[in-house]
Amino acid sequence: MMRALYSGVAGLKTHQIKMDVIGNNIANVNTTAYKSQSITFSELMYQTTQAASGPNETTGTAGVNAKQIGLGVTSGAISTAITTAGATQTTGNPFDIRITGDSFFIVNDGMNNYFTRDGSFYVDAAGNLAMTANGYNVMGWGVDPATQTIKQDIVEPLRIMSADNLTYPPEATTKAYVSGILDKNDTNAASADGKVISVSIYDGLGYSYTAKFAIKNLEEEGQYTVELTDILDGATNESLVDRYNLGSIKDLATFGQEKVLEETTLASLLDEVTYDPTGDGTYYKKSGLSETFSDYDAKRVSGITYSVPDTVAADSTYAAGDKIVLNGEGTISKDDLEEAFDLIYVTDATNGNYYYYTDENGNAVTLNNDSDAAAWAKALGKDGLQNFQANMDADGNVSFSFTQEFTVEGNTTYDGTNFVKEITIEEAYGVDTTKPNTTYEFMVAPDGQAQITSTTILSGNTLIYDTATGEFKSINGADTAVLDFAANTVDILGNPVDLTHFSDVSIDWTASSMFNNNKTSTIGMVSGDKQGLGSGRKLGELSGVSIQNNGMIYASYDNGQTRLLGQIAVASFSNASGLQKEGENLYSATLNSGEFDGIGVDVTAGGGYMSTGVLEMSNVDLSAEFTEMITTQRGFQANSRIITVSDTLLEELVNLKR
Repeated sequence: MMRALYSGVAGLKTHQIKMDVIGNNIANVNTTAYKSQSITFSELMYQTTQAASGPNETTGTAGVNAKQIGLGVTSGAISTAITTAGATQTTGNPFDIRITGDSFFIVNDGMNNYFTRDGSFYVDAAGNLAMTANGYNVMGWGVDPATQTIKQDIVEPLRIMSADNLTYPPEATTKAYVSGILDKNDTNAASADGKVISVSIYDGLGYSYTAKFAIKNLEEEGQYTVELTDILDGATNESLVDRYNLGSIKDLATFGQEKVLEETTLASLLDEVTYDPTGDGTYYKKSGLSETFSDYDAKRVSGITYSVPDTVAADSTYAAGDKIVLNGEGTISKDDLEEAFDLIYVTDATNGNYYYYTDENGNAVTLNNDSDAAAWAKALGKDGLQNFQANMDADGNVSFSFTQEFTVEGNTTYDGTNFVKEITIEEAYGVDTTKPNTTYEFMVAPDGQAQITSTTILSGNTLIYDTATGEFKSINGADTAVLDFAANTVDILGNPVDLTHFSDVSIDWTASSMFNNNKTSTIGMVSGDKQGLGSGRKLGELSGVSIQNNGMIYASYDNGQTRLLGQIAVASFSNASGLQKEGENLYSATLNSGEFDGIGVDVTAGGGYMSTGVLEMSNVDLSAEFTEMITTQRGFQANSRIITVSDTLLEELVNLKR
């Protein structure tokens, strides 16, 4: 009877323990990454009142089972559902991390490593990644400074926002490339300034600059020179030549080598040109009146003849700027009037034939022999002519006469038949001196024969395209040309200038071409190579931190760069259920869980991954817990009845003596 009483007591105690487990589960239903527990019961040792006996062949009796009476129940085991994942809770915090799989985060209190599924982290004042609940450091692997890769060694605290990680160092530009079309008919390339292209570059201190280049035509089709013209500060547009007080851009940097092309030819005076070798030597050109004074513009369609008024005497001399009035006359055909001057010819049997046009006010203006001189002069674009007279014949051809004032452009003499004008030596031999970068030297004999030496200085590189295909061929015989900065130079006063913060820039021209693009060039220069390498950068400020699904932590900077800061390591155990709870969502390793080797593993090695901005919730199933609570309550009630009945039996036994 006493045994029954103590069995009931054991049952009450055991069910109370189960209720404690259930209560703890329910209390932690909203605890981050909490793992629910369950308890199993085990019967207590039995009291054997008679041992079992086997069958007896001699007596023919059968065997008898043992007679045993149990002593109640006790707690068999309390298990943790540590491998059962909880639901996902979205937080939006980039440092909140959930592990998918059976691994654990590794955290450290300064002395010991602990393990947790609670990924609620933050960055402390020292830049360490730590647990929000208790400030324990999150452990992982650092970056090998030599290879910039993760060094999987003994885990260490992840200091992701150290002073070194708050900025990304600048880098000088070392590469650039040119792409686009250089149209051979682009007038910019034929101008004195050339076709200007530019590229942004950085020095080793992170300051930006604009390097300007000029592409200029050479005489041979498909060939150009490419010259460095200036380098400007990217913030102020100040030329570095002025900033450093240099003599020229060549004292700062060179782009190719200077080439000198020299050519010598023999030349004779042009027709109607004479040479006076006395003094400094003077050249004169005799020309007819029309050739000398006609100023008709693009609408000149008929020859104009001029005659000298009686007021102009033979052997008259004129200086530059003097005025001469000449008589002029000519005829414009009907076809020219219609095509060149946009006049409309009308045949009218009643009113006579006439021309008309619409003026700028939309009014129709009629022109015939009765029209005044001003109307005809305006229609022919000859406003301002004096004494203008027009006469239209029956076929629509118009004859006209006028007087016109001309301005003398140089020393001129009228010899009674022609005007003789003093001209330049270049005009005398028909030499075009507008060719860029070229100077001319004339050695003239007394008879006017001249030896002309042209010297062309080509700065920069020679750029060549295939005239048959338009494809790039070479720049100075190669695919690239180098913008070569001087390491040191001196200013115009002889003071030293340090330029070591600049790096040479190799410029690739293979992506450029020479195709027809309607006289418009699209050629341009881009910093970096075609893969974006070598473009240089400014000093970068930390703009964000991201954690990849493999635990790698990257920093982003406002200069477009990223840096690997470390990797969150995880721990895996052969028997995760053997871990010991330490409170605060922490576990410690035990002999039954397996030891932690101090290094850890990559979360992806076990098929898991990390998700940021989310946390793992508790895996407590309330419906199961409440069901267990009901059965536990019934068990507790049943065991209490054992005690009550046992007490009644004892009472009856005591009452026997009465």
